Amino acid sequence: MRILLVEDEIHLASAVSEILKKNGYQVDVANDGYDGYEYAKSNAFDLIILDIMLPKMSGIDILRKLRSEKFSVPILMLTAKDEVEDKVAGLDYGADDYMTKPFATPELLARIRALSRRKGEVLDEELSYQDIILKLKRNELVCGENKVKLSLKEFKIIEFFMKNPEQIITKERMIEKIWGDDSDAEYNNVEVYISFLRKKLAFLGTKVEIKTSRGSGYLLEK
Repeated sequence: MRILLVEDEIHLASAVSEILKKNGYQVDVANDGYDGYEYAKSNAFDLIILDIMLPKMSGIDILRKLRSEKFSVPILMLTAKDEVEDKVAGLDYGADDYMTKPFATPELLARIRALSRRKGEVLDEELSYQDIILKLKRNELVCGENKVKLSLKEFKIIEFFMKNPEQIITKERMIEKIWGDDSDAEYNNVEVYISFLRKKLAFLGTKVEIKTSRGSGYLLEK
């Protein structure tokens, strides 16, 4: 299960991220509202933990925009305020749950589990597109009777493609998403991993391909 944490308090964001990772979750962190919204738009997350008071764009604004754009990902609002108005605004705009800082770790984990159940998550989570299945808990790509193990980077890239099938993904966006904004990764890093994944798709015998859109990027399609 992949979680997006949007929190501008650096130390708190780091601490919460570590707690979630130790409990088996994959976590991406954004420290301001603009970055949080851009990450969320990728539709690559199963849950968003969203602070209300953020620089550049408030959590309420992010929530409102995502819901108006028909993103249905569960959103847990997080804030230092304990005002009824904030809770009402968040819930009215489509938040699924609400927590006030400071909070206890067991409560946070319990709320995440509850939201996961509400969304219908299962322990052996998987993604599928056409005839390929990505086993999220085992880092495996499956087609019929064939399966291959994936490296961490391969896994993140194919997961990104499968959550955005038949959409052009630029190399810039892939570097930002997979390697991170502050990475020194270059286009050739992307090209190398795309080559690895193409070979593994060919081994599986699927007709699904990672195609090149000249001058734009790549897309996953049959």
